[in-house]
Amino acid sequence: MDLPTPSLHHVCTLMVDLAPIKTLGKGRAGERRIIPIIGGTVSGPELSGRILNLGADWQTVFADGMAELDTRYAFETDDGATIEIINFGYRHGPAETIAAIARGEQVDPDSYYMRTHARLETGDPRYEWVNKTLFVGTGARNESSVQVELYALR
Repeated sequence: MDLPTPSLHHVCTLMVDLAPIKTLGKGRAGERRIIPIIGGTVSGPELSGRILNLGADWQTVFADGMAELDTRYAFETDDGATIEIINFGYRHGPAETIAAIARGEQVDPDSYYMRTHARLETGDPRYEWVNKTLFVGTGARNESSVQVELYALR
């Protein structure tokens, strides 16, 4: 039996505004950091709106420089629905590239790996489809923001 081959459908671009990093210090697995999520925009063919000023990225940075990304935040669509997003992923690359990102420099996203998988949830019946869809993303870290291209796995 032939099973369907998954495909990706672009849903939206998340431009996530960040507050300065809060460093917790060394934890059991690595350097622990919290990056508050303070706003931003959602724009795309399936979802559009504004990211709410709540939530954070709870990161662990391992000894080899890989960052484990663990975010939870919410956005409000242009028509008033509230959607939660839980996004988990990894960012890693050559040491000099990761150091440039840490200094706030603009770095070519092709020079490092930043991928996520996301779960969206809402109680708004207009967007019930997000409760039943798997999402993946590609990302880029900027000085005070993150860009994520979010795709539905079909």
